[in-house]
Amino acid sequence: MKENKLRTPTFFESIFPILFLIIFLSINVFIFKDSSLDGSNQIVLIVSASVASAIALNIGFKWSELQKGIVNSISSAIPSILILFLVGSLAGSWMLSGIVPAMIYYGIQLLNPKIFLIASCLICIIVSVATGSSWTTSATIGIALIGIGKALGISEGLIAGSILSGAYFGDKMSPLSDTTNLSPAVAGSDLFSHIRYLSYTAFPSMLICLVLFLFLGLSNYSNISQTNSILISNAISEKFYLSPILFFVPLFVIFLIYKKTKALPSLFCGTLLGVIFALIFQPDLVKEVSGINDSNFKSLFVGIMKSLYGTISISTSNEIVNELLTSGGMFGMLSTIWLIFSAMIFGGVMEVSGFLKKIVNTILTSVKSTGSLVSSTVGTCVFFNLTASDQYLSIVVPGRMFSETYRKNGLDPVNLSRTLEDGGTVTSVLVPWNTCGAYHASVLNVSTLTYLPYCFFSIISPIMTILFAYLKIKIKKLK
Repeated sequence: MKENKLRTPTFFESIFPILFLIIFLSINVFIFKDSSLDGSNQIVLIVSASVASAIALNIGFKWSELQKGIVNSISSAIPSILILFLVGSLAGSWMLSGIVPAMIYYGIQLLNPKIFLIASCLICIIVSVATGSSWTTSATIGIALIGIGKALGISEGLIAGSILSGAYFGDKMSPLSDTTNLSPAVAGSDLFSHIRYLSYTAFPSMLICLVLFLFLGLSNYSNISQTNSILISNAISEKFYLSPILFFVPLFVIFLIYKKTKALPSLFCGTLLGVIFALIFQPDLVKEVSGINDSNFKSLFVGIMKSLYGTISISTSNEIVNELLTSGGMFGMLSTIWLIFSAMIFGGVMEVSGFLKKIVNTILTSVKSTGSLVSSTVGTCVFFNLTASDQYLSIVVPGRMFSETYRKNGLDPVNLSRTLEDGGTVTSVLVPWNTCGAYHASVLNVSTLTYLPYCFFSIISPIMTILFAYLKIKIKKLK
């Protein structure tokens, strides 16, 4: 049998699967709206991967090569998938143990609706800088802030936007963050020079972000009645044993991350402590969740297991509280994991076939100045977040591809490492099928398209770094 001779794909062949994906997704989201993540988006990604595969086979690739690329792509997402499973069980155990209800209860007492958005953003900045992880921030304090904000009558899109703006500031700036270490390593700069130059664009972006959240809070939530807050507090206190001692668990998890303990063992410890606290402080509630009355040990065992793997809903006298006190456990993460698998299949085919490389090389031909070079880098980072569906690939691949170009243009590597963070790290959360976008939407229970308009930090950061390049502000030259 005569084999096809492998040839380089044309630009049209490379871009066609992406155009197909964008058009198909647009139609799908228009029809299904928020429920598009329940399965229809996954089908769109798989069909788009099939289109890309057909083109790759036509230019000479073997199916075994494409399959290897798909497997490698999925393998890179396995740590994220394991974290999602653990976050699901952690959310269930923290709900049943009273940790999240306690955060909501005390948060309502302390946070005023007028300053809630700016306060939640600042709280998430502190936690994310201390831990270096937007994922941990979202899974711990983020879940509680969503509950508090809803109880105060604030739009869930705005709440999630303030949480993620603060979380990604720390993810971008903390020396403990993996992306903060990855970007200078790929670009060829050093960590602390990278953080120093990154601060020139990060701080103005965050300042604008905080001003916007303060304005939105003062203009929209100045006249909110506190009656609902009192009723919600009463309903929570009637159902749970509440004490500041419950905060030991989230503080311990944050401490573990701060001490550079890996995410999986840290989240496992948080889940285990949540189970222990549920048995100590909320035994009657554990039995109620189990639905078993005839056996003490059996009811406790079943109640705990249900909170870890399945959907639990705690009933109170207040309907708003009932909506807040629900958890999907590990089961609730399955649709997100399905989405990640589907996205990595598409990304794997696009990368192994050389389609992504062809598109980026075409973009490089249009680079004429420092401004256009930085703009092209940002655009490439966003492009990889959209197509490869992985935050790390959006940093590593453009970093490798643009490194020599920056040097040839007399630019220090810190310019590239800063642009990779401003263009790659923060925009990953804006893509529904990216591992980051899918994760945060699942953990916070707010769809990506709902919070996207309010993720001000992620929207402003790439614009800020492009503006600095065109105005030639803090552009370091090679000596």
